[in-house]
Amino acid sequence: MDVLINATPDHWHAPGTWLAAQGGKHVYVEKPCSHNPREGEILMGCQKKYGKIIQMGNQQRSSVETIDIIKQIHDGVIGKPFKAVAFYANNRGEVPKAKKAPVPDGLDWDLFQGPAPRTDYTHDTWDYNWHWYGWTYGTAETGNNATHELDVARWALQVEYPEHVQVEAAKRYFAEDGWLVYDTMDATFRFPGDKIITWDGKSRNGHKTYGSDRGTIIYGSNGTVYVDRDGYKLFNRDGKVIKDSKSTGSEAGTALGGGGDMTTRHVVNFFEAIRGKAKQASTIDDGAKSTLLCHLANISYRVNKPFDVDSSNGHIRDKEAMKLWSREYAKGWEPPVM
Repeated sequence: MDVLINATPDHWHAPGTWLAAQGGKHVYVEKPCSHNPREGEILMGCQKKYGKIIQMGNQQRSSVETIDIIKQIHDGVIGKPFKAVAFYANNRGEVPKAKKAPVPDGLDWDLFQGPAPRTDYTHDTWDYNWHWYGWTYGTAETGNNATHELDVARWALQVEYPEHVQVEAAKRYFAEDGWLVYDTMDATFRFPGDKIITWDGKSRNGHKTYGSDRGTIIYGSNGTVYVDRDGYKLFNRDGKVIKDSKSTGSEAGTALGGGGDMTTRHVVNFFEAIRGKAKQASTIDDGAKSTLLCHLANISYRVNKPFDVDSSNGHIRDKEAMKLWSREYAKGWEPPVM
């Protein structure tokens, strides 16, 4: 076997990837590529140390239409791009309250936990629902979905690490259900060069504030671009549509499981990069840096305060917040030193 396709819960993404890289495998890893910021650094180090192709499932990097409009943005079609608004809206419903229960037949609970500290099994909190029950396995909706749109925003603005992060987030819906993390978030990332990215994430309110359930709006000094998985619209500074490019394929928006033509192209690109026949649409450095924005937003929510960031490496300039740069691992699962 030469390749690992890592389709697991978030807490398995980075450990499964570095174990495969250490074993001489190329890896396609689902988003988010890491469970915490330190894991992203480790994956970037693994790629350099072992020389393997590691690619995150940020499949919009392989969208023909998105590649087209991002190049136009970089070539100045909207003047100087200065702000991107990334958004997501879904109407997720109530989830059960966690209750200790026997492990269901057919579930290897020890294997599921893998690198995470051991806990008792709780009823109906593991099969996808693990996203909403704290930080042991998941990274909340921001890690789950903002990864995609924040990646497009960072790509469009050509920014690396922010210098300031500020978040307002809370659980706003179904107050009595078992959901333990926020379900609504507004995050602001300020970058060098007076550039800004904002994230508007609504997990349990399907109102399409921007006309779609997910996408990215990029503002420039001479125009605006709206881009999502279905294509893009280019507006002049007066707000008139001057180009409307629709995708000829299909890609899932908020449907559970995702998939579509764009994902297929991204996976094919991964294999062609391994064969030396194509340049990676997105390196693991790209994936890790975009995923870091999700982690920084989650950390700001968890410590309930904004903070400054070292824009040379993404490290948090706040001692309390920086304690969440990594996590506790089960014995024997400690990450490699890079």
